[in-house]
Amino acid sequence: MCTVIIRVPEDPRRPTRVIAIRDEDPGRPWNPLGRWWPDSHPGVIGVHDVRAGGAWLAADPATSRFAVLLNRADDGTLPDDAVVSRGTLPLASVSGHSPSGSPRSRGFNLLEASPAGARVLSWDGASLRTTDLTPGTHMIAHDDLDDPQTARITAWLPVFAAADTDSDPWWTQWLRVIEQSAELAATDDRALIRDHRHIGIPTLSLLVAVASIDPDGVEVRDAVLPAPGEWGPLTFGDAPAGR
Repeated sequence: MCTVIIRVPEDPRRPTRVIAIRDEDPGRPWNPLGRWWPDSHPGVIGVHDVRAGGAWLAADPATSRFAVLLNRADDGTLPDDAVVSRGTLPLASVSGHSPSGSPRSRGFNLLEASPAGARVLSWDGASLRTTDLTPGTHMIAHDDLDDPQTARITAWLPVFAAADTDSDPWWTQWLRVIEQSAELAATDDRALIRDHRHIGIPTLSLLVAVASIDPDGVEVRDAVLPAPGEWGPLTFGDAPAGR
């Protein structure tokens, strides 16, 4: 149940801005931003899922492509032995291969961004839909883009939309919105920093990533929360070389 905020510019020469909050089982091993696929995807930077080998988030600075994955419910008819890991999707996407047809994976929302625009591909096990993002600020979680039935989107999308992303660093005001949201309990439906264990799902917010996509490349950084499901001061590392 990750959360992604994206601002698409009116002028395509201006950067697209993204903040992504990763919710995952703290016991599932992962690696922070790096080049973890030198043979299959040389030059691609991503957050590495050690167990399945794929990525939650990926970027190719050479082509200015960016993708991040969010899980969503599906119809559940695909047998377990036929499922392909969703972590293959961001890697394929930034390599120029978007999902098509009937993906052999569980349900997902896949955000793709480049200087040409941004879109969300949504798979529910029955149909694959594509939603092009209009200029402005949008949010994605476990249902549809800007879904008014998702409490955190209803609560915070207007606040993110009103916040400036031209400060230095650009993500300052958006982080302040997340900090404000953290006054809520992590179990609150409106929370952005989340804990899902009370509903039987072992995932908590672990990581925040910021990304800026423009014709010159992709700049992406990440920061780990002080503890799973707990907000605190974040330290973003330097963007991996290659922009």
